Amino acid sequence: MTNKALGDYTSEDLLNLLNENVDAIVMVDTTLNKYRTIARRNIFVDLLDETGEYQDLIQKLWFHFEDSNMEITDDYKAFTAYYGEFKGKYSRRTKVYLEGSETPHVIQMNVYPIKDTDKYVFAMDVLDDDEYIEEFMTTKKVNTIQNTYLFSMFVDLVRDTTSSISVTEISEDTVKSSIKYSEWRLMTVNMIWPEDQEKFLEFTDPKYLKKNLKAGHTSSFDCMMKNLEGTYIWVKLIFSRAQTISDKEFRFVFMVQDINEDVMERMATLKKYEGLVLMDPLTGLLNHGGIKNEIHNAINDYKESGDPVSFMMIDLDNFKKINDTYGHAVGDATLKTLADVIKKPVEKKNAFVGRWGGEEFVTVLSGMSDDEAFDFADDLRREIEEADFGEAGHITCSVGISQLNDEDSFDDIFNRMDKAMYSSKEAGKNRVTVL
Repeated sequence: MTNKALGDYTSEDLLNLLNENVDAIVMVDTTLNKYRTIARRNIFVDLLDETGEYQDLIQKLWFHFEDSNMEITDDYKAFTAYYGEFKGKYSRRTKVYLEGSETPHVIQMNVYPIKDTDKYVFAMDVLDDDEYIEEFMTTKKVNTIQNTYLFSMFVDLVRDTTSSISVTEISEDTVKSSIKYSEWRLMTVNMIWPEDQEKFLEFTDPKYLKKNLKAGHTSSFDCMMKNLEGTYIWVKLIFSRAQTISDKEFRFVFMVQDINEDVMERMATLKKYEGLVLMDPLTGLLNHGGIKNEIHNAINDYKESGDPVSFMMIDLDNFKKINDTYGHAVGDATLKTLADVIKKPVEKKNAFVGRWGGEEFVTVLSGMSDDEAFDFADDLRREIEEADFGEAGHITCSVGISQLNDEDSFDDIFNRMDKAMYSSKEAGKNRVTVL
């Protein structure tokens, strides 16, 4: 990308930069035990297949001895399935080996669960460039890493004390404080994002730390926390238990690491790829999976609010004849034009539209009764009839509509909408039917 002045960069430029610099993006479906590689470069060209079984991916990333390419014994591979489930965002630095190589590659792996699904996005980068490793091992690099810590302090749980507090945004020097750990904890919770406060209180509970953290071990979790300017940023909260002579001593180092820039960059990149996964590449509308999700969301919203919602299926009349007469290129152009015609009125409503498959399109019409949906659909039907489809000329469509009822499941409402559309076909096409 051309080197621009700082003020000339756009959000699109930044997305392109992230796309060029993330080494691998992988989508995972745990229900199907499958993964699909969306983007790959560097060692990931050889490490990852385009598609494969998720458990095989987990084995490549985890199940080998850290300092050699020797695989874990088959008895331990039985645990593979338990290593691929994530309840929240996860980050890990690990070593991987290419087939036939005894030299490890260090990668940074970030896992992002997709909300309300059994799917994950893996974003991975290679970190083992020679210059990077040499720099990483120097004191200068260690100091650079330490500067990412916004806050640190020493904690003695037995005495309920804190000490050696350092707030790097103010000064790199440590300060003495008489604040009790129990008091600090109850004040700090107010700085945590409301949805993360319960987890913070559990994570920082002295009983929890004593029970779950062995001497020399570290525990952490990511959340949003207010910085000194009052803005919520992404941070990593870290507790590391010190090695002590007695098992009855519970001394910890607590640190808050600023990970906001990294998280925001990843989220922007992942949003872009998530959008690509849910979009139909031909029409630019939601694809089958995307509109199916919106149908499920509408059903759930209806159960909570009771507000009316209707569903509409549109099917082009005689589309096969267009393909047979003019070829598939004209057929594709016809579908693109149809998508443009549908999009305009839908964008003005609380609605979603997607390509279900072939020449079938499904629309979720929130806040509309079947009568209101009929008027909307009939207007749209006329717009399609009057539109110019280029080489295909003028075309018509058949539409089926059904309003969601209290007892309806996904299959109930979909089958009724589908039946209504076929009723329009059987009644002579170019019409709207409500069932």
